[in-house]
Amino acid sequence: MEENMLHKDVERDISNLFKVLSNPTRIKILYIIKRKPLTVTSISEQLDISQSAISHQLRELKLARLVRSTKSGREIFYELDDDHVHQIFDMAIEHVKEIYNYE
Repeated sequence: MEENMLHKDVERDISNLFKVLSNPTRIKILYIIKRKPLTVTSISEQLDISQSAISHQLRELKLARLVRSTKSGREIFYELDDDHVHQIFDMAIEHVKEIYNYE
């Protein structure tokens, strides 16, 4: 393998990351939990999407390690997994706003 090529596993994982990010509902979820950790109920109410649909999307986001959960009493809060996720998401927003001339 040439040194200037990505390892096949890295290529696969990057591709999977972009697949997970390609879903509009997941983008909405990431956007609202970027500001503060929220429960499934709060996310569901804010997005007007069923709790079961939100739970399904959160599972996908957790599998991709974009979201993590923390338990507080009987509630589970979801937030972006780490600073890299914040950066990826912020850069994607900035890029789209710039290339499509959004404010």
